[in-house]
Amino acid sequence: MKLRQTKSRGSLISLTPLVDVMLILLVFFMVTSTFLDLDMIPVVQNQEQAAPSASPAPGPAGTSRALLIRVRADGSASIRGEAMSRSALSAVLAARAASNPDISVLVLPSGAAPTQALVSVMEAATRAGVRNLRVARLEAR
Repeated sequence: MKLRQTKSRGSLISLTPLVDVMLILLVFFMVTSTFLDLDMIPVVQNQEQAAPSASPAPGPAGTSRALLIRVRADGSASIRGEAMSRSALSAVLAARAASNPDISVLVLPSGAAPTQALVSVMEAATRAGVRNLRVARLEAR
């Protein structure tokens, strides 16, 4: 009886050195990479860059330096509880920005508001000449 001897299939490639190399590359790229500076986004400002006084002082003719715009779940915008169309909102923003160039606009979108409605309000404020624009989001407790 003759038994055939099976040929060995060659040596298996070990993945251990490959994992080591990948880990070294990962650490290298993490250490040498640069991260974005989020202060460069014009919508977000540091507290030090905001108005020098702690509370906004009223501007000329009784208008305040801050304006709160709420974006509702249906996408409509409202100021002081009064719903406004896009053209009326643009007119109010242009009038307020013309009377007070340092006006601060705070946009407070609803959690269910469409993103396009928020972008439309921000675009209307930018076209009206508002330079200090902030977006706030309320977190659920």
